[in-house]
Amino acid sequence: MKNIAKKIYVALIFVFLYAPIATLMVLSFNASKTRSKWGGFTFKWYASLFRNEVILKALYNTLLIAFCSALIATVIGTIACVAMSGMHRRTKAVILGITNIPMLNAEIVTGISLMLLFISFGFKFGLGTILLAHITFNIPYVILSVMPRMKQLNPSTYEAALDLGASELTAFFQVVFPDLLPGVLSGFLMAFTMSLDDFIITHFTKGAGVDTLSTKIYTEVKKGIKPEMYALSTIIFMTVLVLLFLVNFSPSKKSAKDKIE
Repeated sequence: MKNIAKKIYVALIFVFLYAPIATLMVLSFNASKTRSKWGGFTFKWYASLFRNEVILKALYNTLLIAFCSALIATVIGTIACVAMSGMHRRTKAVILGITNIPMLNAEIVTGISLMLLFISFGFKFGLGTILLAHITFNIPYVILSVMPRMKQLNPSTYEAALDLGASELTAFFQVVFPDLLPGVLSGFLMAFTMSLDDFIITHFTKGAGVDTLSTKIYTEVKKGIKPEMYALSTIIFMTVLVLLFLVNFSPSKKSAKDKIE
């Protein structure tokens, strides 16, 4: 009886989590624009999506900003972790506390603060200001991902590489960086996801005529969501799902599991 109750509980959780997504996916194939009526199966909204230059432009902006901000934030965050590893414990604790503030701070406060900062410096609002804003709030997530790997490093291996004649740069990239790589990749993916999903900070730092998917969808909601948005959301969800399967069921993962067994 207890096992049945557990299964029902887990099933209910999955229903609440994925029922809205399943509904959205079904509506993306609905020939009728009315959400309350099924008008037959169709791919016309997908065809219409790829002809909609406004949505495709917003998608391009979103992916471009997400990739660039995640890449730059990953480089800065990794360098920050390396620098903090050589600091005194109290100094490092203070800096880590400061870097955690953007994650704890309300997004609307961060968005308004960055907007006022850009206005003060006379920046022209557009893709550049969105990129700077996303880099700013992504760096703490990278540090949070890389720092645990940094703490697990054995400093003796780096020193041994220096003793064997390697330069500091060579020793770092051949000895230290491979051990940091899982944390670096995790930080990059976290930063990419956060940038892809952000709305509030983007809304306050974007310029007129510049849109990402989140701000474009918000604009469309006020006028009535077009079925093309259902199609786009379905494509994004399926892409993420396929990537998750590839990461979790890749041959390297299987071989590592076989070795453990």
